[in-house]
Amino acid sequence: MSTQPIKVVLIDDEEEFSSTLAERLTLRGYETQTAASGEAGLDLVSNQPFDIAILDLLMPGMSGLDTLRQIKSLTPELPVVLLTGHGSTREGMEGMRLGAFDYLMKPLDINELTKKILSAVKN
Repeated sequence: MSTQPIKVVLIDDEEEFSSTLAERLTLRGYETQTAASGEAGLDLVSNQPFDIAILDLLMPGMSGLDTLRQIKSLTPELPVVLLTGHGSTREGMEGMRLGAFDYLMKPLDINELTKKILSAVKN
């Protein structure tokens, strides 16, 4: 088994949420970078390897679904877990149709997220 930490890119426009989540993942041994927009996330994904992307669906500018499409065109093998707010289950299901590994509802349960990350990275 690899001793390298799992590399996570967290793409979410809510900077307080993403910095807190990144900190919680880092405390659990993940190597985490954040991006505050779809465009910034794509820049990270195109310039360095990640094991998984955690992507918010509802962002200003480039939407989460558009970001997902671009990620999948750049790195089709990169698993993506989508984050959806209440009432956006339809978008989560659309994201899975576009190649997302899974989706989770906000507010997040950190244990559920880490289970999804481990499951996605194993596949």
